[in-house]
Amino acid sequence: MNVPDLSIVIPVYNEAGIVRAACEELCGKLDGLGWDYELIFAENGSRDETVRILEALSRERPRIRYLHEPAPNYGRALKHGILEARGRTVICDEIDLCDVSFYQRALPLLAGGADLVVGSKAMKGANDARPLVRRAATRIVTLLLRAATGFRGTDTHGVKAFVRDRIAPIAEVCKVERDLFASELVIRAQRMGRDVREIPIALREKRPPSIQLFRRVPRVLRGLVQLGWAIRFDR
Repeated sequence: MNVPDLSIVIPVYNEAGIVRAACEELCGKLDGLGWDYELIFAENGSRDETVRILEALSRERPRIRYLHEPAPNYGRALKHGILEARGRTVICDEIDLCDVSFYQRALPLLAGGADLVVGSKAMKGANDARPLVRRAATRIVTLLLRAATGFRGTDTHGVKAFVRDRIAPIAEVCKVERDLFASELVIRAQRMGRDVREIPIALREKRPPSIQLFRRVPRVLRGLVQLGWAIRFDR
């Protein structure tokens, strides 16, 4: 089995409206760069035509695979994708971003010795074009993560790139799913002495979020309590 240089993992949930166009645009850019890659869509609980479209894309393009989780669970889907990735380097992206410019800036940092590179929406130099309430939510969650876990940084959720052999074993032991799996991955990597770096990104989403922000608040707060306990006590 061919081992690609790069695996790109993208969780998807009810994305029938954009998944084909986003996939074709991303593959076109990567093929134009001449990169050796696989693209893994980690589908979870979709109730629209997403699965059917992914089945067709995987037949049409040999570099594409898709995974299925029966229930909507972003964190579980992302973890599944990371653990199934074959590439020496893994990038976790979002279907409404597909930020190849981040890939091009992050990969040299990994080659230079970094273990994990996080694309930050909140650090100096970032350009976050989301609505004010969502930008504020990112900063509030970061403050809560610092208080609950000792996190050192400006962002945990969103695009990231890492050396698989250094970070995938950490993903395997992460305990929190749904919204805060990505946060646990970054925080555990920091606490285990991995070289974690941040770079600023420009964020312009291709469509409104698929899950309403305020519906997520109680779940995120429960997840923060669970994550704080897991990081500090449940090792």
